[in-house]
Amino acid sequence: MPSLPFTQVDAFADAPFTGNPAAVMPLDAWLDDAVLQAIAAENNLSETAFLVPTPDDPEADYALRWFTPGVEVKLCGHATLASGHVLMKGDAIRFRTRQAGILTVARDGEGYALSLPAWSMAPRALPELAAGLGGAPIESHWRDGGYSLFLYPDEAAVRALTPDFAALRTQGSLMLIATAPGEDSDIVSRVFVPGSGIDEDPVTGSAHCLLTLFWAGRLGKTSLTAFQASARGGRIGCRLEGDRVVLTGACRTVIEGTFLL
Repeated sequence: MPSLPFTQVDAFADAPFTGNPAAVMPLDAWLDDAVLQAIAAENNLSETAFLVPTPDDPEADYALRWFTPGVEVKLCGHATLASGHVLMKGDAIRFRTRQAGILTVARDGEGYALSLPAWSMAPRALPELAAGLGGAPIESHWRDGGYSLFLYPDEAAVRALTPDFAALRTQGSLMLIATAPGEDSDIVSRVFVPGSGIDEDPVTGSAHCLLTLFWAGRLGKTSLTAFQASARGGRIGCRLEGDRVVLTGACRTVIEGTFLL
């Protein structure tokens, strides 16, 4: 029976049972996409990261792809951080991705620093998404590729949201980010991706590619503290460095084993 190594990691986790769980599964070569998707559905985590070594690539150590239980995604921060935690042998490791370019994870004290692209957004009225998300957002913003952001007046409003997931699923595979100034952090957020099979994501690195640039201008600083107020919760350090966002956080290995096909 074919078998694959399997590691489950809580990423952006500063305490047990926090952060966002990700499966990290190194492969010798790519399996059929349908098999990768079936494995991710079986794992039933926000993302499963699949990696293949790239010995002939001078810019990267591994090729990396991410799958939710329902779809392949363009970018996933927490599963990239988890992959660095599992596979890094030196001070840094580089991943080649299909749509997000080269991503790097480096050691940062007792945790890690993840370099991602900084993404901008533009104001846009999104009444159907806002209604499905709930509450009373004071601004909405959009980035092509299916990313939406809604600004609320305070942390309490973000925490009180009870989205209509059935209605939001009809809008397709979109990411909805609810954000506000934080009470004990610079910013707070919650992230919902119901069209991709994830009603609420515990801690979302890719959302902070958008949040870091969005808030840096408003707060007048390039180094931010962020808290994602999901049930598990997770804290992320965010730095804007030119056209990159550097996210910092810790990882905890929680399961090691073998996946049997």
